[in-house]
Amino acid sequence: MYTPDMNLKETCEKFYDLLDIASYQDISLNGLQIESSNKEIRRIAFAVDACLDTICRAADEGADMLFVHHGLFWGRPVAIADNHYQRVKKCIGSDMSLFACHIPLDAHPLYGNNAQMALRLGMTGYDPFGEFMGRSVGFKGRLPFPMTAMEIARLLGFDEEGGLKVVSFGKDMIETAGIISGGASGDVVSAVDQGLDLFVTGELRHEDYHFVKEHNMNVIAGGHYRSEIFGVQALMRYVMGEWGVEAFFVDSETGL
Repeated sequence: MYTPDMNLKETCEKFYDLLDIASYQDISLNGLQIESSNKEIRRIAFAVDACLDTICRAADEGADMLFVHHGLFWGRPVAIADNHYQRVKKCIGSDMSLFACHIPLDAHPLYGNNAQMALRLGMTGYDPFGEFMGRSVGFKGRLPFPMTAMEIARLLGFDEEGGLKVVSFGKDMIETAGIISGGASGDVVSAVDQGLDLFVTGELRHEDYHFVKEHNMNVIAGGHYRSEIFGVQALMRYVMGEWGVEAFFVDSETGL
């Protein structure tokens, strides 16, 4: 629904409701992390990380709010000093609010990182997969037709420049997959236990390699950053189309 002239409070309330933030336990301080004046929010920047590069580019391009997957506060006190100070200073000095959404954005059944990857692969009727603190965060399902691991990686936009690693010890032609973005390497155990052909994530830890090999499994690790652009970009499109708010994506690639 088109909702013009939303101020900061109203915009935040809409994000809280849409993403069901209150239902998730998470070490991230999900929600508003840095408050601006309660002005009309006309332009929102979306990005994966609240790094200084992203913050500066968003502010310099006139964003009233920066929405990120990885915010600045992670469950413990952090001194406002050094690079952390520079990030906070730029937001406040630009009167730009910072809103972060971590696990709720991974897990969202439509706009989340994992659901968006499932949709990109053409999965139909995908089911919840994997848990974090008692809540399902990923999705699993059947591909529309058998594909190789490299074909799947390319469909998702993963490449070596973005940190792609493909470990193939299982079936050459893949029919089923479980998906959890980011640093979910350990959830490959669930993929094996559930008899899936492939596990898609952001990173594969060294200590999980031999488990994958010994269980004849396939893993696509598309890069932590690349696996988590899907949610913020999907949400950006929603905000533009449904709220009528101008929005743009700030790409600060890490290659990891």
